[in-house]
Amino acid sequence: MKRTTTKLADGRELIYYDLDDCADRDVLDRRALEPVESQSELRLDRATGDWVAIASHRQGRTHLPPTDACPLCPSGEGRHSEIPTTEYEVVVFENRFPSLAGRVGRCEVVCFTSEHAKSFAELTERRARLVLDAWTDRTEQLASFPGIEQVYCFENRGAEIGVTLAHPHGQVYAFPFVPPRTAKMAAVADTHRAATGRNLFEDLLAEARAATSRVVLAGEHWTAFVPYAARWPYEVHLYPHRRVPDLTRLSEAERAEFPGIYLELLRRFDRLFPRVAPAPQAPTPYISAWHQAPRTGGRELALHLELFTVRRTADKLKYLAGVESGMESFVNDVAPEAAAQRLREVAS
Repeated sequence: MKRTTTKLADGRELIYYDLDDCADRDVLDRRALEPVESQSELRLDRATGDWVAIASHRQGRTHLPPTDACPLCPSGEGRHSEIPTTEYEVVVFENRFPSLAGRVGRCEVVCFTSEHAKSFAELTERRARLVLDAWTDRTEQLASFPGIEQVYCFENRGAEIGVTLAHPHGQVYAFPFVPPRTAKMAAVADTHRAATGRNLFEDLLAEARAATSRVVLAGEHWTAFVPYAARWPYEVHLYPHRRVPDLTRLSEAERAEFPGIYLELLRRFDRLFPRVAPAPQAPTPYISAWHQAPRTGGRELALHLELFTVRRTADKLKYLAGVESGMESFVNDVAPEAAAQRLREVAS
């Protein structure tokens, strides 16, 4: 993998990741851009102890532009985008409209491919591996920044999720605090260790592999399963068999197997719901989220990926209404065992 770092016209960092060590990325951003003025502020919700980012500058961010004005497509004749080159493989850059910036963290955009109409599921295994290497590199680099507590790599796909740019991309957040879900998992894992002497995430993986009705896909180094108490209609957790805290600790064998397993999961998600004429079903919306151990207080946490969709049937979405949004108490309309069975049925 070749890593090339440069700067955009307003000073933001941009990094190219290429399979070809001879790739030439010596292209300047010729746009006339004013420096980014981020107004991110962290406020503590004293009733819950959770940090909330106030980022009012994001109200003016780019929202569902036409394809010929997509800021994540490569630059071309007569148009300049966020990526100065005319093509790329994987590229990462600082978000122009960040939720977190400066002394309150950092937000980056990860473009998976220069092809606007593609999805992650359509990448080759080599290109998916390059994305994994980019995620790993960003985890290592951002975790070394002063004040950063956790690095979070994720992808939102689909308008139903709230995506504002259709180009295949994800994001990386470098949090200056431990997010609520991570803090909750860490506390439960510590309690589990004190009560049993074992690691919670190793036990969850072992229980899922023993209860084969919830296993979706398994390889030599990874297992994908529906959790026992899944919150979302179709939710899959992907664990490496060897417990590691974050992406930087994966072995070469684990890295090599991951692309095939992950791409198959994404393709199964796209086959979950039938596409009926005359209105073909859009690709399944999903969130794909890497959970990594934070810098402090996460000794018992284990790296894993959580993939889920808000679609519960071909024409119905799972809305977070009064119970979920108001009380953070989930109700799932699809039994985890039935979801796992469906995900096995749509195998390639």
